[in-house]
Amino acid sequence: MKSKYYAEPFKIKMVEPIKILTAEERLEKIKEANYNLFSLDSEDVYIDLLSDSGTGAMSTGQWAGMMAGDEAYSGSKNFKNLERAAQNIFGYKYIQPVHQGRAAEKVVLPILLGPGKYAISNMHFDTTRAHVEIAGARAIDCVVPEALDTETYSPFKGNMDTKRLKKLIAEYGAKNIGLIIMTITNNSAGGQPVSMENLRETSKIAAEYNIPLLIDAARFAENAYFIKQREKGYEDKSIREIVLEMFSYGKIFTMSSKKDAIVNIGGLIGIKDDEGLYEEVKARTIPFEGFISYGGLAGRDLEALAIGLEEGIDYNYLKYRIGQMEYLAARLDKANIPYQSPVGGHAVFIDAKKLLPHIPYYEFPGQALAVELYKEAGIRTCDIGSFMMGNDPDTGEQIESQFEFTRLAIPRRVYTQSHLDVIADALMSIKERADSISGYKINWEPEILRHFTAKLVPKK
Repeated sequence: MKSKYYAEPFKIKMVEPIKILTAEERLEKIKEANYNLFSLDSEDVYIDLLSDSGTGAMSTGQWAGMMAGDEAYSGSKNFKNLERAAQNIFGYKYIQPVHQGRAAEKVVLPILLGPGKYAISNMHFDTTRAHVEIAGARAIDCVVPEALDTETYSPFKGNMDTKRLKKLIAEYGAKNIGLIIMTITNNSAGGQPVSMENLRETSKIAAEYNIPLLIDAARFAENAYFIKQREKGYEDKSIREIVLEMFSYGKIFTMSSKKDAIVNIGGLIGIKDDEGLYEEVKARTIPFEGFISYGGLAGRDLEALAIGLEEGIDYNYLKYRIGQMEYLAARLDKANIPYQSPVGGHAVFIDAKKLLPHIPYYEFPGQALAVELYKEAGIRTCDIGSFMMGNDPDTGEQIESQFEFTRLAIPRRVYTQSHLDVIADALMSIKERADSISGYKINWEPEILRHFTAKLVPKK
């Protein structure tokens, strides 16, 4: 991969100073945080790659829009602007704002799932899996086998394994499959895209068995960019045209708008044309998120979201955005540092299993590498592996993840090429002492979504 850097299609108008701790201070801070990166104070982090969710930089247009916030409890004009923008981009009749993606899941999933039901996905991310289980159902991952080979190039490693999907439906019974979920891009598989062909085929299978197809749309624009770049027949299509076709294959979408809509808070539920389902969504939104025309958001947030949806599908912005991942990946290629290849849309996923092969899954190599990056250079990242997967809800035993990744999630419009170089240099330094790095064990954990608050200690 060439290390070409696509220059920012914007200029910087405001800067935020960053505090840089000494190595000794970082060692003390991570110990105080019980070796959980989520427990660090942000002011003690130099480069924050913990998440790309809500961490992007809003534009002058978005900030100006916030000044026109209509804070009416009902019927806000900003809701109307958001509804119109979302309907135009996604082609869905019914649009319901919520305060973030997991709120959308909390509203929608219990309507379609319950005890004895299953949700099949190309891969569930952490909150989706949690909400499936909270609803009493069980989550089954069904990603293509190519995703498991992190070294070999395949253009759409996020795809659903449609042959296995049919077998799973036959095994569990169509009436017991409450949902088929397509996550675009596929975060847990390394930010990997889903092809239009695979979306189309999955949609046909869902329709054949009368199972709703839900699109997890957090990174829909990045997925559309990859389709334009990699899938035959879409080279001359606009991002908007590709997005409209993508969503034509679903019945429902949930979205954390804190990613591709480049806002600090916000989420969406979209329903193509099922008025009955929309009425159920509205009935659940009011007690959980507030009245339907604000959905847990201030009017100013609704306006920033409406503007951000349009900015997020700009081709030049997406070229720069994906270009940041490609630049960092190219530097890692030169240093032979393993990652999920080709690079994903929102992050570079380091293959901690390969970089730290001496650490078993139950000592969390992805978490161990994340801790080392903070110690080395004040970089905060997170585990996407067995630590995040947690324990089996039926047996209570540690799940062995298919991947042991350390995710470097790059916030949108925040960091420069120099920051990416710091990240690459830190990983190179860690590689040189990889054999000396030990794993971790858990001292305390909650029952669900443990990786956010669990306490760890080094495994000696």
